[in-house]
Amino acid sequence: MNGLFLVDKPLGITSFDVIRRLRRQTGVRKIGHAGTLDPLATGLMLMLFGTACKQAMSLTKLDKRYSAELTLGANSTTGDAEGKKLSVSDRVPTKDEIVAALDQFHGEITQIPSIYSAIKINGQEAYKHARAGRKVEMPSRQVTVYELELISYDYPILKLETKVSSGTYIRSLAEDIGNVLQTGAYLSGLVRTEVGEYKLSEAIQLDKCDEQTALLEVRAH
Repeated sequence: MNGLFLVDKPLGITSFDVIRRLRRQTGVRKIGHAGTLDPLATGLMLMLFGTACKQAMSLTKLDKRYSAELTLGANSTTGDAEGKKLSVSDRVPTKDEIVAALDQFHGEITQIPSIYSAIKINGQEAYKHARAGRKVEMPSRQVTVYELELISYDYPILKLETKVSSGTYIRSLAEDIGNVLQTGAYLSGLVRTEVGEYKLSEAIQLDKCDEQTALLEVRAH
């Protein structure tokens, strides 16, 4: 079995859990992916079987689209719903203020990824340093926000849809939006809906995968 397989990752498991389940369900040992999703995120993962694993690097660089839910009024130590919440403000921004804040994040922006990300610092994932209580300096990066659309707003819940370049951290984007609004914010829900031309609507739920799963040809990128 060689090729690309689109999986709809469920809530509460890691990206490596997806690999473990696929190995068990399909009998294939050589399985990789083209971009992780946090346990609290759901949606599209590009899974690579056999010789297609060689394409992981090029597929990882594809643009991505997400549906995101932000909770205003507090920050989180991890930037998402998993961390300890720290109250910032009970001020309720207007919809116009929300739109104005979002306008500041179109185009090329500078981000500082969360210390709870999988970025390697001194050879080890940053989140491992964080969980061990070690302080590390996270390098900033330039990313591009192609689209950032307000879907709904009912304080404290803010729902957005965004298309971003590879390497963009939506947790960091949520925190930065909260800083602009002076309310604080953390990412309380995330669904990845597109990776390049691949769409979540084409993906198969993880528990429905088996040895008969049809694989896609990996297209050049």
